[in-house]
Amino acid sequence: MPDYLVYLSTYNDWAPLILRLGLGIPFIFHGYPKLFVNRAGVAGWFESIGIRPGKFWAVVVGVVEFFGGIALVLGLWVPLTALLITVNMLVAMVKVKWGKSKFVDASGGMGWELDFAYLAMAVALVLLGAGRYALGG
Repeated sequence: MPDYLVYLSTYNDWAPLILRLGLGIPFIFHGYPKLFVNRAGVAGWFESIGIRPGKFWAVVVGVVEFFGGIALVLGLWVPLTALLITVNMLVAMVKVKWGKSKFVDASGGMGWELDFAYLAMAVALVLLGAGRYALGG
């Protein structure tokens, strides 16, 4: 193994923390309005795309995103939380984006590349766990 890779491997313990922060912080910001700002609007939108009952799922998704994001940042219940976010992202990709948008939309619209990145990060955390720098497992 080249020397630079040996050197970099001494920082492997930081990888789960970086993934947790990169996934957890955006999800806190995605979940907050679903729970505390516009729950009725989210519920109505869920109903309009066939996710019923909208009020129930708005709360479930808001809890997974907001409190799950906090749990990821702190390093608590990471495999379970990341699994719930994985399911969240799969549903979002299938119900909202799949077949309706491109992976990357060169015209400036939103593709599903960010959803895919979040999904990949969540799956990585399911497999890796919380890592060394976490309050729990």
